[in-house]
Amino acid sequence: MSENLDDIKIRIAAESDLPDILALYSQLERDETQILPIAEARAIYDRMKSYPDYGVYVAEAGGRIVGTFALAIMDNLAHMGAKSGLIEDVAVSADMRGHGVGTEMMRYAVRICGDKSCYKVSLSSNVRRETAHKFYEKLGFKIHGYSFTTELEN
Repeated sequence: MSENLDDIKIRIAAESDLPDILALYSQLERDETQILPIAEARAIYDRMKSYPDYGVYVAEAGGRIVGTFALAIMDNLAHMGAKSGLIEDVAVSADMRGHGVGTEMMRYAVRICGDKSCYKVSLSSNVRRETAHKFYEKLGFKIHGYSFTTELEN
């Protein structure tokens, strides 16, 4: 781990970053062991670029990608039209966890939401990811309500 976290750079992801992003997702603790095929990832990435205020970001340190997240800024009819931010798909390289990469990514995402005049920033985390919950709480995120999901057959 020779990366200098003073040199961490967060930027919008490029299509050429997709293999590294998918590799980060493969390191997450998930029930599924497969990752998205690169051709399918490229098609989804191209579609995502057409959405306003929705982006995939990467964190670089030491010349390599060490983290990623997605951020959507949504317009709302409620809350007097104030926007909200939604952080998704957060991943940090296993060898860089606990070294400030996630903190820098979340600060960056929150700053973008502030610049876009969002009234809140939300994220969800699997109930089993207790270490992640402690991390988000340390950054000032609070448990708010419940998150409900339903599995859809496709």
